[in-house]
Amino acid sequence: MTHRVLVVDDEPDITALVAYHLAKAGFRVSTAANGPDALKAAREERPDVIILDVMLPGVSGYDVLAELRRQDETRDVGVIMLTARREEADRIRGLSLGADDYLTKPFSPAELALRVNGLLRRLGAPPVSAGATLAVGPIVIVRSAHRVSVGGKEIGLTATEYKLLLTLIERQGRVQTRPQLLETVWEAQPDIQTRTVDMHVQRLRSKLGSAGHMIETVRGFGYRFRSPERGGKPR
Repeated sequence: MTHRVLVVDDEPDITALVAYHLAKAGFRVSTAANGPDALKAAREERPDVIILDVMLPGVSGYDVLAELRRQDETRDVGVIMLTARREEADRIRGLSLGADDYLTKPFSPAELALRVNGLLRRLGAPPVSAGATLAVGPIVIVRSAHRVSVGGKEIGLTATEYKLLLTLIERQGRVQTRPQLLETVWEAQPDIQTRTVDMHVQRLRSKLGSAGHMIETVRGFGYRFRSPERGGKPR
C-alpha cells in the first residue's frame, strides 16, 4: 500500500522540493499552503503523515497541530514539524502539543524521507498476536489495536506516545536511559535531542492521569516504569 503524505508549507519552492522527493521515494503526496486548507485536507484525505511548517499565514502550524490532536478523525495522524526556528523553546512547544518529530530548515530531503518512513513504522507496526493485551495496574494496553485505557477509560495517544509507554511497561523495573529510549522509540534519528524524550514523557504522564506517577524519573539516568506492587511515593 502506498502511504499518503500531506505537505503543509506556504513557501512554494519548499513545498515543491519536499513533494518531489517524497513522491520519488514512493509516497502519494498532496499539499496545502495554509492552516484551514491543511485541516480540511487532513479530514478529507486522511493522510498517514503530515509534514507541517510552523510559520504559516494566519493560523500557525502550532494551532493546526493542536486542532489535529483535538479532532477524533485526525488525532492519530503522524506529524513532523518543519521549521526554520532552531530554538529549543520552539521544539518543546511542538512536542508538547503532540508532534512526533521535528526537522529544521535547511534539511536533507533524503533525511526527511527517512524520518517519514521511521514514523510510519511506529504508526503501523503490528506489535504482537491479535487480541493480546497487557495490563499493569490501572493501565490496559490492547496491543493488536494500539488502544490504551486507564481505569477502564480509553485515552488517546499518538503513535510515539504509545510506543514510548509500551517500551517502558515491557521493561518495567529497569531504568531506561534517554539514548536507549531514543534508539527504541525514535529509532536513533540523527540529530534528535534528549529533551524530546523528556517532553514526550511529560505529555504521556499527563494523559495517564492518576497513573502517570508510575513513570518514574531516575535523576541523571532516564526513566523507569514502576511496578504496581512497589511501594513508595511517586517522583
